[in-house]
Amino acid sequence: MASTQQRYMRRGVTRIVFVKTIAAATNIPTRQELTAGTDLSRQVSDIEGWSLENSPIETPDLGAKFATSIPGEDKAANSSLTFYEDLGSDAVETLLSKDTVGYVCILRKGDVPASKSLDVFPVRVGSRAPSYSTGAEPAKFKVSFSISDLPTLDAPVPAAAAG
Repeated sequence: MASTQQRYMRRGVTRIVFVKTIAAATNIPTRQELTAGTDLSRQVSDIEGWSLENSPIETPDLGAKFATSIPGEDKAANSSLTFYEDLGSDAVETLLSKDTVGYVCILRKGDVPASKSLDVFPVRVGSRAPSYSTGAEPAKFKVSFSISDLPTLDAPVPAAAAG
């Protein structure tokens, strides 16, 4: 039996929100915390990383020619966001200055309450640098993040505020 899969393009759907504080030990924001965050989606031109990688440990043994392995330590991929520069505002540069700590919340399937598509990365800004070019392209800058703790993946998007 074939199931119907609704495929989509991330552009226009996925949201990226920077949240300064999350009270829960689970690192899952409440609706109020998410709403208080800064939605960066419209300023992002490129995204890199934002995933966990595992470094397997080889476990060869004398009895076999095949070298097996077991899962080793997890680590976060080098992660960054590239933004369009704004000629009239430095709000994003100010928000994401070096050593700023907070949470990058990626709502993979958009802001769909209860969807288990929220990834939350505790971060610290490592660097922010302009991308210089003489080409006919928009001005941009890149912010590199250090993932400072275990990310919370596949969390439910918090329920919409009642009202």
